[in-house]
Amino acid sequence: MSTVLQAAPPAVTTAPRHTWAAVFALARFEARKLMLSSPVLLAFTAYIAWIVYTDREAFPALQDADRATQGAPLLVALAVLMTANLAVLRSRRQDTERHFGVLVLLPWQRTAAHALSVVPAALLTALCVGGQFTWQALKPGAIGHGSPAELLVGPLTVLLLGTIGVLMARLVASVVAAPLAAVFFLFFYVMIAAPTGSGQGTRWLAPVVGESTTNTLPSDLLGRPAAWHALYLAGLVLCAVLAAVLISGGRKAIVAGALAAAVLLTLTGAVAQARDIPPELTAARERVSVTPGKEQTCVRHDGSTYCAFPEWVPRTETWADVVDHVKSLAGAGAQDRELLVRQRIDARYGLDGDSALDPSATPDQVTVGTRWRGNRVPEFSAAVASVLVTGAEKDAGGICDGRMVTVMWLALGWADDPMQSLRDVRVDDSVSGSAIVLSPTDPLSMTSGHTDVVRELLEQPRDTVTAKVKANWAELTAPDVKTSRVAQLLGVDAPKGADSCEE
Repeated sequence: MSTVLQAAPPAVTTAPRHTWAAVFALARFEARKLMLSSPVLLAFTAYIAWIVYTDREAFPALQDADRATQGAPLLVALAVLMTANLAVLRSRRQDTERHFGVLVLLPWQRTAAHALSVVPAALLTALCVGGQFTWQALKPGAIGHGSPAELLVGPLTVLLLGTIGVLMARLVASVVAAPLAAVFFLFFYVMIAAPTGSGQGTRWLAPVVGESTTNTLPSDLLGRPAAWHALYLAGLVLCAVLAAVLISGGRKAIVAGALAAAVLLTLTGAVAQARDIPPELTAARERVSVTPGKEQTCVRHDGSTYCAFPEWVPRTETWADVVDHVKSLAGAGAQDRELLVRQRIDARYGLDGDSALDPSATPDQVTVGTRWRGNRVPEFSAAVASVLVTGAEKDAGGICDGRMVTVMWLALGWADDPMQSLRDVRVDDSVSGSAIVLSPTDPLSMTSGHTDVVRELLEQPRDTVTAKVKANWAELTAPDVKTSRVAQLLGVDAPKGADSCEE
């Protein structure tokens, strides 16, 4: 018997197909799990609810509306950070890491897939940001121009924190690392970056850079390095992704070179965004603050002139409507008086400035600001009324006699809800006692006697009071007229107490 020995067939080895199709397939799977996770669903629900709840701006300035889209995505970003981190660590928690050796994907490709899985969350954030801004831009009272770079901050923040979550999972195989990172991020943002003034310093290292004032400036005077900041954030995203891939064993030469380029990109954005305000911008801010007339466009409405910065010219019709209402309650001479309504701002300190404007000494000139909503309407109405009564803003600031009653009647008597307007225009939101009355320039003062008479007038039929004001206009606007005499002329009870702003 003979035995025939045959050579064993060569082992068939199939090289794993490291295709990007498999990477994208895993990325789609992880993206779906991430988007349907409880933290991310809750974060997006809260984010959308916040957008709807805070949509109360009737006259938005789009150069402010773009920045208003940046804060809320931080909640989504933190949820994505923790969820992405847990997704990368899932195989370790469930002891399935050894099974990945039979798959076609190498560890660095799985890392890339996890990094790609946060993109849908960033895209949904971008959709929310775009919807929020577009809704503001479509409102009839919208003015100004938004910045695409400012609108990118929210989505880039979600991308950044999501990829940091992936990187942390490759650096530290612990489920507590991501929550600790979130706490550290909040500490850095709240305690270090956010309180810093407008000096370009450390605050621009934070993803979202807010402002400490509610001032609204022309869009070309903001001085925010929004484009450089967006570049800085994009560079950080690339650094986080490439570092995670490199740690996972990616093609070291290629990935290391790309990481070096990403670091250079990040440094370029970081250095550029930290530069001082250019001299040209400082000079432009000085011009609009000191000599606004040279930078404004003037239009005529119903016998008065309205001078505004170019972006605010469409709003002059709204100002004219308020002026017409105030004039309609005034007496002979005041109704036909030609006013100059001039927009004034103090832009010398940028968005950090919040200084009060000095009242104008020019006769028949009324100051209006750049914001227009809520309290700003009765404030402007009070400024118009004070000029009609006293002749100039500078003369209106010191009145403590009965003319203050006439001013407040003109300012509030035409409103749909005059008592609410009275609350809005007073610093303490009261309708009794003495109070400071807000104005675009120096505030006015109401004594408790003024308040009592005005409150009674606002409760009377509008036409009845208007007729008495017109009939007694000369005496009601005479300097040093007593509040008790004003009350007598207008048919209401005389107040208790003297005319004194010191009471």
